[in-house]
Amino acid sequence: MINPFRAYKSYLPRASSLFFLLAIVIAANGCAGLFGTHKRVQVPQLLTPLADADKNALFQEVNRLASVKSLHAKVDLTFEDNSFAESGIAEKYKQADATVTLQRPGEIYLVIQVPFIAKDIAQMTSDGEHFRVAILQGDEKFRRFVKGTNSAVYEKLDVDGQNEKEVKGDKKRMSEKLTVSALSNLRPQHLTDALMVPAIAPTDGVSYSQSEFYNEELDTRPQAKKGTRIIRGYYLLEELSVKGGDAKLHRRFWFDRVGGIRLARLQTFDDRGLLITDVSYLDEKGFGDAAARRLPARIEITRPHDRYKLSITYQAPESVVLDREYRPEAFVLENKWQLPEVDLDARQKTTNRD
Repeated sequence: MINPFRAYKSYLPRASSLFFLLAIVIAANGCAGLFGTHKRVQVPQLLTPLADADKNALFQEVNRLASVKSLHAKVDLTFEDNSFAESGIAEKYKQADATVTLQRPGEIYLVIQVPFIAKDIAQMTSDGEHFRVAILQGDEKFRRFVKGTNSAVYEKLDVDGQNEKEVKGDKKRMSEKLTVSALSNLRPQHLTDALMVPAIAPTDGVSYSQSEFYNEELDTRPQAKKGTRIIRGYYLLEELSVKGGDAKLHRRFWFDRVGGIRLARLQTFDDRGLLITDVSYLDEKGFGDAAARRLPARIEITRPHDRYKLSITYQAPESVVLDREYRPEAFVLENKWQLPEVDLDARQKTTNRD
């Protein structure tokens, strides 16, 4: 039989301990209320609603953009040279006017002009295999006609270093030199796949993987307060080739899911998995007659290993000419200015022999 008195005695220490702990908790809360401070922390908001989509729906979104066969447009172009990115310095060049003509599979004709006076700074073309760049403005020794092969990899082309001290002492000529150096290393074919996204056509040896991703980023919506951060939901679609058990990533598509499915970003990689091009698609608007085609009106192209960023904004999307057919010779630039020529293929052969 249980002794009630003994049970009561054993209960007292446990009850005392419980009351003691409870008193400590109350005292701690009281001190926090008297002496503590409460700081409101801004937590990034998850944007909603988030659209759902399977791989076929993502394919359709890419191929919707890829259905444009050609375009001709006036654009605003801003070039940022990140040659000194390692030290946190970037030379941002003033905005220029440009006229661009693109045709699939890889043809482009780009004319860059001084704003307001329609004076050509540079012209460049690519026929899908070879490119040509004509630098038309600046000091006489800065003007040049550069040509090469799209698939080749060249060292960065610098401007002639003669009278370097004199150039450094003249801000205008130094600016010209930097601009010419940047334009000489801009390859027109870098714009073709960025402005005219290649279609997705699943074939043997190529597979696609879909995943979900949430990214904390600045809120760029018009009504957002400056510096506000949000969380945006994405689908990632990765294009891989598989051979002999070895998988290689070629392209990564980012689809914004907020309020629908929209291609927001495209990254391309080389055979070693290095990031070659990173393209952002922004501000979708109606293009062409009756604004019937919805396309991104601003495109940002980053080439991390070439150390530059190029921003392209269509001046009047509704005036863009779509799907007109152009003859192949329209994308071959001739040196009609008799500029000094720089043949990068011949230069590379000479360097390799030495």
